[in-house]
Amino acid sequence: MKKVIVIGAGAAGLAAAIRLQHEGYNVHLYEKNEQVGGKMYQIKEQGFTFDVGPTIVMMPEIYREVFEQCGKDPDQYIPMKKVDPMLSLNFPNEETLNMSSDLVSLTSLLEGISEEDMQGYLEYLASIYKRYQIAKKAFIMKSFRSFWDFYNPRSLIDGFRLHTFNDAYSSISKFVKDERLRKALAFQTLYIGVSPYNGPSLYTIIPMIELIYGIWFIEGGMYTLATGMAKAFEELGGTIHLNTPVKEIIIENKQATGIRTEEGIIPSDYVVCNADFPYAMKSLLPDEKTRGKYTDKKIDKLDYSCSCFILYLGLDKKYPVDSLHTIRFAEDFEKNINDIFEDGKLPDDPSFYIYVPSSIDESLAPEGHEGVYILVPVPELSQGVDWNESTTQAFRQNVLDLVKKETIFSDIEEHIVYESVYTPKEFKQNFNAYNGATFGLKPTLKQSNYYRPHNKFDYADNLYFCGSSTHPGAGVPIVLTSAKLAAEELLKDDKKKR
Repeated sequence: MKKVIVIGAGAAGLAAAIRLQHEGYNVHLYEKNEQVGGKMYQIKEQGFTFDVGPTIVMMPEIYREVFEQCGKDPDQYIPMKKVDPMLSLNFPNEETLNMSSDLVSLTSLLEGISEEDMQGYLEYLASIYKRYQIAKKAFIMKSFRSFWDFYNPRSLIDGFRLHTFNDAYSSISKFVKDERLRKALAFQTLYIGVSPYNGPSLYTIIPMIELIYGIWFIEGGMYTLATGMAKAFEELGGTIHLNTPVKEIIIENKQATGIRTEEGIIPSDYVVCNADFPYAMKSLLPDEKTRGKYTDKKIDKLDYSCSCFILYLGLDKKYPVDSLHTIRFAEDFEKNINDIFEDGKLPDDPSFYIYVPSSIDESLAPEGHEGVYILVPVPELSQGVDWNESTTQAFRQNVLDLVKKETIFSDIEEHIVYESVYTPKEFKQNFNAYNGATFGLKPTLKQSNYYRPHNKFDYADNLYFCGSSTHPGAGVPIVLTSAKLAAEELLKDDKKKR
């Protein structure tokens, strides 16, 4: 039985490990932290349970497929329920929009704005759905190794049909006139760490996916996916090594032959790396000669996604929460986005996201209490913000002042009984996110598809990569897809050897 080592028990690492163990390999998964999940981590304190990273479940069939492909019933591992309304969108001095995936409710909302916008909205859905089907078949579900995998007549025609050169916001503006609706369809590019004002228009597929496939909640929170995958992997015979950081990927004669930990060198036939690709290049492949074009200088020049500032607040009070997910838009949303992506500074008037899982799952907070997660997009570390104690506390206060002023949590500071804070520094230290960039490499056109780090490493055999900085990109469904592609590439190579 051939041995595979998987580095990093994030969502992609776990999914790749499951697939390969099911295919008959002896898979060992190495994780530096004391629990699985990567950025899909969990905080449990004083009776409160918080998801550290991702919280919005989209495209549930991709989650389920990880279990189904190895003969498991996903309902036994990740029980889900649909969320409605999907999102509550709050705008200063304007009416809140409660977005639903129910067509009747959505029609009522949109016609209440204007019949012209209702028609434009449906035209947007039809247009982007068509582009999504092209992208899924031609790019998202396809791995790229060689130049000709991407530059061939079929791919070039499909690429032209995608019309990717406009930014997301401009593309949306062609369909709807109401400024709230434009923001409602454009802001989701922040889910993958890119600005809606210069991110490729293809990423307007995200709100379409929310509307057509719905938003879901996994009982126990998103971390249930991580523990569910770990359980399935071990049931299949796989082995997880926690608290075991990998120091180096061993390369000999342009082949990966194993890893080095504090215990020494551990040989294997194949290595799959789920550590953040830029971090892996610099830290796990210390000899630049083994990395091809990915020199230290090249890694530093790559474009990185934004990061996140997150407050995890345990409150000794229940609130009349009517939406699991709420987005608060800055009064000048474009300036807010430019502060983060262009000027590299903390916004004075930030947009933020509020997630209250205890409103839908009472097991996540003590009786009569509420667990509240507040996320604010902020610049990644290379842009120069110094997250010292003073900066962190001042920004925290600014966010809480806006929460008190504009949401139902008007007295939130009086009821905080537990608090934890994540800044970009924590994402770098805890999860090896390069520059603290929560979503990895920014998904620009120059860093997408063939131009994104490949699932099969170009410069050494028997080495494969998955995760947010590799093809096809960030977001839980997409990194699960990257795991599938990496596993398929390994299987393809092993078959040739046999």
